Amino acid sequence: MAALEESASAKSAWEKSCYFEMDFTISEDAPVYEVVQKFAAYDVGCLVTTCANGEISGVISERDYISKIALLGRKSKETAVKEISTKSSNLLTASPHDSVDECMEKMLSKDIRHLPLLDDDGKVIGMLSVKDLVKTMVKEKDETIKVLSDFALGKGGHFGGE
Repeated sequence: MAALEESASAKSAWEKSCYFEMDFTISEDAPVYEVVQKFAAYDVGCLVTTCANGEISGVISERDYISKIALLGRKSKETAVKEISTKSSNLLTASPHDSVDECMEKMLSKDIRHLPLLDDDGKVIGMLSVKDLVKTMVKEKDETIKVLSDFALGKGGHFGGE
């Protein structure tokens, strides 16, 4: 069990995420229709967009689809991802070393629900959703409550003991 002062990392939240074992990327040259197919197939709401050399070029979300395709009457099979995605220059990202709290603050500051996870070299290694962070925070809080309850009830010779 983690000590009370330790906080979960972005990496640990991502490892429990639905994004962990899927290909969460899409070429920026692909039609938006392929994005919608991936959203539906994997039950996710955001993908990392990549340029021809595989580098991150941005993200595309359900919000992008709704506001830039559906509401404007554009056709998803005729529109390239790069025409509607959020470009990397405007993108907030997370590091595996960031705490869950830091990631949540980033999301809340820009009213976004997803953060690409980049390694120390700037390569995309994952995607975090607000749902992943909330689940991790709830688990942390539950563990803290158990440790404090055990301590208050005198259970075991150490925190969390039986």
